[in-house]
Amino acid sequence: MTRLSETQAIILSAAAQRSDRNVLPLPGSLRGGAAGKVVTALLTRGLICEVPIDSGARADTALNTIWRNDEDGRAILLRITEAGLEAIGFEPVQAIQRSAVAAEAKAGGAAAALNSRRRKPKPHSAPERAA
Repeated sequence: MTRLSETQAIILSAAAQRSDRNVLPLPGSLRGGAAGKVVTALLTRGLICEVPIDSGARADTALNTIWRNDEDGRAILLRITEAGLEAIGFEPVQAIQRSAVAAEAKAGGAAAALNSRRRKPKPHSAPERAA
């Protein structure tokens, strides 16, 4: 498992619980240069990524929802990556469902094999009578 600081783990855990996987908003205690350092470290390690969206909304530190704007003015969001999810041991619902289906199929296959190995009862025949 990837070593994370407490702050990095909090940020990634919060993003994993959001339906859009957005890293923002960052914790209120993390502002300015500290926020930049943590985000840069997560970006460098591939645990989060920048995602441009077709929105002219401006980055605003008070709103804390858009990371920055690119040179064309598009808003840049931060999203957790699969590597980020793995780093915190988060298993997405789809993966859990796939595991359950695979386990069910495996159990079903084992049961079918077991049932085919069971002895089938021999048909009863009427006792022969001596003539």
